[in-house]
Amino acid sequence: MLGNGSVPGDVSALRGRGELLATIEGRLAAGGGVALHGPAGIGRTALLDAVASAACARGELVVRLRPVRSERLVPYAGIADLLAQLPEQAPTLPPAQRAALAALRQGLPPRAGSAALARRLVLPLLLARCARTRPVLLVLDDCQWLDAESAELIAFAMRRRPGPRVRVIAAQRHPDPTGRRRAARLCPAPALDLPVPPLEPGDLTELLEARGLPCRLASRMHEASAGNPFLALALAAALPPGPAWRPSPVPGAVRELLRERLAGLPAATRATLLAAALATDPTVTLLLRAGREDAGHDLRRAAEAGVVAVDGDRVRFTPPLIATVLAEDASAGDRAEAHTALAAGAVDPAQALRHRALRSSVPDAAVARTLAAAADRCAGGAGRTAAELYLLAADRCPHTHADRRLDWLVAAARNGLSGGAAALAGRAAEAVLAADAPPGHRVRARLVLLDLAGQGLAEMGEMFAAALAESGDDPALRAPVLLRLTWAALLAGDADRAVGEASRTALAARAAGDPTTEAMALSVLAQVERLRGEPGWAGTLARALALPAHPAPDWLHYGPRYVAARFAMMDDRLDEARAALLGLLVVAEQDRIGEARVEVLRSLSEVATRAGRCREALDYAHRAVRAAQRAGLSPGPTWYTAAVAELAGGSLSAAAELARRGVRASEQEGDTLYLRRNLHALGQAELRAGQTRAGVAALRRLRELEASSGGADPMIVRWHGDLAGGLAALGEHAEAVATLAAARAAAERLGDNPALSGYLDRAAAVVLSESGQPDSAVLLSASAAHHFELLHQPIEQAHALLVQGSAERRRRRYAAARLAIGAALAIFLAADAKPWAEQTERALAGTSAAGAAPLDLGLTSTELRIAALVRDGASNREIAGRLFLSVKTVEATLTRIYRKLGVRSRTQLSSRLPTVVSDLTTSA
Repeated sequence: MLGNGSVPGDVSALRGRGELLATIEGRLAAGGGVALHGPAGIGRTALLDAVASAACARGELVVRLRPVRSERLVPYAGIADLLAQLPEQAPTLPPAQRAALAALRQGLPPRAGSAALARRLVLPLLLARCARTRPVLLVLDDCQWLDAESAELIAFAMRRRPGPRVRVIAAQRHPDPTGRRRAARLCPAPALDLPVPPLEPGDLTELLEARGLPCRLASRMHEASAGNPFLALALAAALPPGPAWRPSPVPGAVRELLRERLAGLPAATRATLLAAALATDPTVTLLLRAGREDAGHDLRRAAEAGVVAVDGDRVRFTPPLIATVLAEDASAGDRAEAHTALAAGAVDPAQALRHRALRSSVPDAAVARTLAAAADRCAGGAGRTAAELYLLAADRCPHTHADRRLDWLVAAARNGLSGGAAALAGRAAEAVLAADAPPGHRVRARLVLLDLAGQGLAEMGEMFAAALAESGDDPALRAPVLLRLTWAALLAGDADRAVGEASRTALAARAAGDPTTEAMALSVLAQVERLRGEPGWAGTLARALALPAHPAPDWLHYGPRYVAARFAMMDDRLDEARAALLGLLVVAEQDRIGEARVEVLRSLSEVATRAGRCREALDYAHRAVRAAQRAGLSPGPTWYTAAVAELAGGSLSAAAELARRGVRASEQEGDTLYLRRNLHALGQAELRAGQTRAGVAALRRLRELEASSGGADPMIVRWHGDLAGGLAALGEHAEAVATLAAARAAAERLGDNPALSGYLDRAAAVVLSESGQPDSAVLLSASAAHHFELLHQPIEQAHALLVQGSAERRRRRYAAARLAIGAALAIFLAADAKPWAEQTERALAGTSAAGAAPLDLGLTSTELRIAALVRDGASNREIAGRLFLSVKTVEATLTRIYRKLGVRSRTQLSSRLPTVVSDLTTSA
């Protein structure tokens, strides 16, 4: 079971292994063998099961061998099992081989005086005769446990080249505890040696979701397991009930597996690893300073064993649980010795003090005061270090200093929260609540636990009730509790309650002289007002911005500056939004928890998508996904952002999968806001992939959710046009028209907005075109393209031109259709909008089939792409590198473009391409 972490026949165990399986099958189909290697639990056996099942389905003879550890020292145990599975061929063998076969089937050693060659020839002869009737596949698993005698006989048979109808797939745990790479030697030539890599985060999340684990926990498991499916499944099964921050004990099976990895390492290497495990941030330099003179050599051996990864100077355990096992298995004396060495080698005085304090657990008032003083110096900067020092001070505090201990615990909780040390923060906060602490201390501890709940705030009703009771009439204590009640209501989609709590928070904060809390409450109020389509949101946000608020980096995304940047993006003031967000990113990078950094990265991705910088959008989106995963945050919002970026510049299939996962995550966490947004992304992906009914179903569900929540601003989630277009494609014209009419009514309440007019005009053009009114559709889509050109939103502009080209086609004006679609293609190519470009090329091919030249103005696809890059200022050499062409080819192509367009210079060409779009709008 430890070899794969899967159930035989379980399709979910093969998630993320499609490409590897194809490689294996390709090599086996050509003859030869495949040797797989990887750590225990990585999924080798699941791959062997899949290959064996496929071979059985093809009618091949499949012979499987999977020795266990106890058989490694039993001579001929493996060959006896293997021969027992082969069809009876003894009567056809020469006498010497018949005798050898009988002995081998019983696992008997050779008799004195018997010919060694006769015994060696048994397996080659049997395999050759079996292969005459059907192909043979040997499936050898856990080769590290195969006895040496059997391994030699199999290897001999393979060296004799049994022919293309005898193939072998062999797998072994690597690094092999015996120090040998046996699997490759058991394969016939040509043999392909393949590592089985860790699963990607998305694949592991899907595997765990299929086993019933919530999305947020499944996403977090990737880092804990280093992508190992068995470890992830075992850890998930052992998760205790209670808060997510609370560390769970290492399951026994996991502990034994990790001990096996360590067991083959020399004692000196394990001593170096123990020092690394006890350090807060282990580096090669620190280990050398701590007296581990052979640290470089020890770490190389550990890396070969799959225990650590060394990135430059930094040492990282793979998986991180190995550090826990090392520390817990070490004796108290070994730990004390390692802490002494680390204290001597530390560069940071605070770390040296930490290691000296960890040598002993005996209470000592002087030690406690020294630790607290060092924590005071770290507070506000190194939050994690401060939290650990405060907690150590509390642990070393004698009973005579109980009041100081409570102060230190509260400080540990708050610094642990800001420093991203959730387990330290939670432990300290619960210690406060377990003591006879005064109300102020208890409320501050409860606030930490509420913040650790993240998007699970709505489930913290008992904690909220206790905090409100303990805060009494003190506005300084009550305002932060009310602020979190506001966030909980917002996450639950209860707009009315969010407004009420935000108003109460603002009043309490003003009474307490707390402008930061007041500004954050007003920011939530502005968001709800905007979500409802109420015009007063601008004044509310202005009041928040006028306050002297200074949210901590980890609360930045709740503050008015971030909300203002989001609103600028929603209103398509993209340059303003991008500038503000880049400034906020500098501050958010100080957020050790990661939530503020994730939110700013998500917003930068959405801005880049609208601005037509598709590569940048993908980069920001996937950085946000990785940061959210590391921080253990809800994946729903980041999956939405990644889906939007994939829709613009990645792939429609990836976008649909991310959106589906985002829908599941949002449903699990009761996050109605991002449930709606993920449904919008899913609807778009389905519609553009040709799955019109599925897309319309997703968007109808979104419409129902928005109606029930009171959201009415079509600028926030712009689904109306997509739903209308899908409905029109299905022939539901009346519902399509009604959808657009409702969106326009809401837009009129918001006043003049060119971007919103462009969206709705383009959507109306789609409906008109599908309804048999292409003339009006051309006018509206051209108007929309003009709006988006003025707003510098190239993706939306090109989308409008694509709609215009489709309407021109319906009018049988094929030249005009090619002109509009060709202009759209040029814009999409320049923006690296891959899925849009592919869709547009297909549309362009459709106009060619209607009886005209393939591209506008007679340019080919390559010529148009080169022309677009010239317009964007690229040199010939840059164009050649980007399109994988030679510079001479670019020069020759550019000469043809000049001749076709009647221009003589790059300047004339650059001015000519935008003119195509402008003329198109004017003529329409």
